[in-house]
Amino acid sequence: MARYTGPVCRLCRREGIKLYLKGERCYTDKCAIARRPYAPGQHGRERRKLSEYGLRLREKQKARRIYGVMERQFRRYFERAAKEKGVTGENLLRLLERRLDNVVYRLGFASSRAEARQLVRHGHFTVNGRKVDIPSYLVEPGDEIAVREKSKESPKFQELAAQAAHRTPPAWLEVDAANMKGKVLSLPTRDQIDVPIQEHLIVELYSK
Repeated sequence: MARYTGPVCRLCRREGIKLYLKGERCYTDKCAIARRPYAPGQHGRERRKLSEYGLRLREKQKARRIYGVMERQFRRYFERAAKEKGVTGENLLRLLERRLDNVVYRLGFASSRAEARQLVRHGHFTVNGRKVDIPSYLVEPGDEIAVREKSKESPKFQELAAQAAHRTPPAWLEVDAANMKGKVLSLPTRDQIDVPIQEHLIVELYSK
């Protein structure tokens, strides 16, 4: 599956907000958007008024970049969300939140979604006792996500488990940091998804 491999700090600067794409670095003075709070490029300092289309496009790009999803896959998520019952925008965010790499990140077993994606791809996690190495795997209520036994002893996961013990997961997830596992209690509701996205603008963009 294709993925973005360029400099991620440029993405935050382009969107004008922190997307927390580099984990702990985003909370320090080294954060690029804190040092250079303007868009990258020669004309980055110029203030431009966005059109209605531009506003919708930026919102879609912001969502894609937060969750690390390419355009074709993002559109497929939107088409699936549109077919489900309920509000399309909320359905879309719910699908993105249910991705295994996002759940690993939300549980605290990775410092960023990009790191979570890599750890999943390397086969460090199981879902209901079975190894799953597909970052886009969609979890269901009742699923148990755990670090594989072979991986638990590594210094990396010992460090991540210690960090997870001090993080509070969203209400739709339950974490057992000591045993390096977590459980999906329910599907997330909109108020449990703390991403700075106006999903109705994405719906308007794709509905044109």
